[in-house]
Amino acid sequence: MMKFVLAAGLAALSTTAWAQSWDMPTPYGDTVFHTINIRTFADEVREATGGKVDITVHSAGSLFPHGEIKNAVRSGQVPIGEFFMSQLVNEDAAYGLDSQPFLATSYQDATRLWNAQKPVITELLAEQGLIPLFSVAWPPQGLYTNKEIASVDDLKGLRFRAYNAALEEFAALAGAAPIQVEAADIPQAFATGQVESMMTSPSTGVSSTAWDFTSHYTPVNAWVPKNLVVINQSVFDALDQDSKDAIMAAAAAAEQRGWAMSEEETGTQTSLLADNGMTIYPPSDELITGLRLIGEEMLVNLQANGSEATLRVLEEFKK
Repeated sequence: MMKFVLAAGLAALSTTAWAQSWDMPTPYGDTVFHTINIRTFADEVREATGGKVDITVHSAGSLFPHGEIKNAVRSGQVPIGEFFMSQLVNEDAAYGLDSQPFLATSYQDATRLWNAQKPVITELLAEQGLIPLFSVAWPPQGLYTNKEIASVDDLKGLRFRAYNAALEEFAALAGAAPIQVEAADIPQAFATGQVESMMTSPSTGVSSTAWDFTSHYTPVNAWVPKNLVVINQSVFDALDQDSKDAIMAAAAAAEQRGWAMSEEETGTQTSLLADNGMTIYPPSDELITGLRLIGEEMLVNLQANGSEATLRVLEEFKK
């Protein structure tokens, strides 16, 4: 009996200690607005819980590499973490619909898509013992190159940085050569000639100082991808109700604040690209038409082979 009581006491102490001090891995640097938003979220949780939940943010993949963050939360190595949602597309295509070219290209459509995705994503993550807390969009994705791109034909043969399966497919259909490169490795990949072009947000362009290795940027607004913050279900369930309520309230505020930050970033960061010498030019009708045709081909393939979850999201989004 004594052993049982001692074991139960140690377990309670362990749970309390964990709840008081949480490590949170994130993949992006401290100057990226996603990280800034998450640090504010951590501060608000700490204040609202009276220090019961004290989150330490480990940015730029310093605690776990980007690709390992979700599983680190799932396995309980850390209680909470952030990752790029479409990284999970190999688990289910529903995770990657925000990276489907030209499906949702504005913040309004991206919000509608997230509203359609969220119930499905919640179900998928629940099967892995995870709860989605909030999601924040990146600015719409634009094209970085060392020359003006007038049509899809101009992309043929270019070594093209990819960050998920959808972008790999997109680049390949455009005739480019896709190569997986994490955001933190972009400058080195360009410096070594591993890649020579990319599709990403103006935020990532600025944080990676894209003007050091590319000269042209065009806002094709191909898609509006998102980051996702998740928490381990068991850790969340072990909290008292006041702490649960505080975390969910802070998460709702972080989502609203993060989307507003993203919209503001679109203009300010594009201006910074220009201020640092990059040529910013509007995409030609021919380029947009060609890119949209690729997106349509990818969507047809997705609908033909997509999971039940994926088709549910698409059906809800199109209402």
